[in-house]
Amino acid sequence: MKKYKYVCLAVAAAFIVTLSSCNGTQTQTTENSSPAPATNTSSQKTEAVSHGGHGGKKQININNAILSELDKFEAELGVPALSHKIQASRPYASPEDLVTKKVISQEQFDKIKDQVTVQEIVLTGEAKDVDYMTKLGLMKGHLLVAKELLDKNEPKQAEPHIGHPVEEIYVDVEDQLNERKVKEFKTSLVSLQDFVKAKPKDAKVKTDFASSMQSIDTAIAALPAEQRKQPRFVLQVINGLLDASNSEYGAAVADGKISAAIEYQDSRGFVNYANELYKGISSQMAKEHPQEHKAIETNMAELVTVWPSAIPPTKLVKSPDDVTKLVKTIEQNSQKVIDSSSAQAQR
Repeated sequence: MKKYKYVCLAVAAAFIVTLSSCNGTQTQTTENSSPAPATNTSSQKTEAVSHGGHGGKKQININNAILSELDKFEAELGVPALSHKIQASRPYASPEDLVTKKVISQEQFDKIKDQVTVQEIVLTGEAKDVDYMTKLGLMKGHLLVAKELLDKNEPKQAEPHIGHPVEEIYVDVEDQLNERKVKEFKTSLVSLQDFVKAKPKDAKVKTDFASSMQSIDTAIAALPAEQRKQPRFVLQVINGLLDASNSEYGAAVADGKISAAIEYQDSRGFVNYANELYKGISSQMAKEHPQEHKAIETNMAELVTVWPSAIPPTKLVKSPDDVTKLVKTIEQNSQKVIDSSSAQAQR
């Protein structure tokens, strides 16, 4: 990610169950709400609830989406720093303001208009739980790659990845942490970031890092253990992480090279944690969904090779298009499992 990426996650009060072309556990019902003062528009509030089945292409609220989600547009349109441009021109009264405010051209807007919204989205049920764990998963991905960089004696490269969780994601997950009675851990993250900046070799870096990781694990454990073991649930989280990783990788590459190391590193951290989560359900998947398991496992194994190290390679292992194909294959097979599980639950 570029500078400070997450102001709120998966669209700050919006989705982050980013399943790209399929969104298996959410449907939307829209109702009118009072005008939002910040945007001076009669915005609508969309409630996302849990149901089985496919949804349309996920929409992104350009008024409060995190930069990682906006990177999807940057990668799709090939416009450098587009996510920052979108953020800098807020607020938007309508999606078409992207054109009137000269953020992108009409031709570019036409390519993404079905994915753009200014509606506020309220998550409920399983969708809310998926959103919660995905946010925490992104935090873990950042810290995992930060640890790799610290181990390589690269504190300057590690520091942004410690800063992103507290500066960009925590604010968005804070309400859910409070609802779930999870003890705050922002203080620990801030302390860790400060020590990495000022005294990267201080022993407290190690203890604060362990404390921060433990705090995120504790927050994840606020979800029912049974839910966290369900392939249906875990696959939705994995799809969200992979979608974020795919967007980051697309934003990291320009002219066939890694031009933005931070985005490359972000995408590595997200993929590695997604892979870790899949290992936790792989035996169950192999038993209950052997065909889908084989496809997911094969493509995941190939996907992780794209990031041979936390330090970007001089030559791309795979192009963004190749990475997208791998991610899509994983998502499509995950969706089959999600849909199958949803159908069984409704019987």
